[in-house]
Amino acid sequence: MKLFWTYRVLAFVVGILLAFCSFVALPLRYLPAEGSDLQRLGETLSIMWVAHGWAFMAYVVVTFLLARRMRWSITFTLLNLVAGLVPLLIFWVEHKVNLKVRAEHPELVGPSPV
Repeated sequence: MKLFWTYRVLAFVVGILLAFCSFVALPLRYLPAEGSDLQRLGETLSIMWVAHGWAFMAYVVVTFLLARRMRWSITFTLLNLVAGLVPLLIFWVEHKVNLKVRAEHPELVGPSPV
């Protein structure tokens, strides 16, 4: 099922971008002295927030489609959507989704597309 694998890839992309932005770009932008090289690097790296935003929008659409197909509860679906906004939470949620889909719908997982 390509939708499941698309969800997994987007979850990792969103998680990595959010972790990078939260733990690297944001501190570099605001913690060093104003005008320093590190502060300018932080400002340059802040463009990654835009990449996270675009990836997150795709993640929301794919998560919604997967939730409808798998008949997830509203609570579980909302947890998935909020996970893309909390650094590192998305990795735990993706693991739970992976286990849930494999347990409830093993026929839909299929082999890895790679």
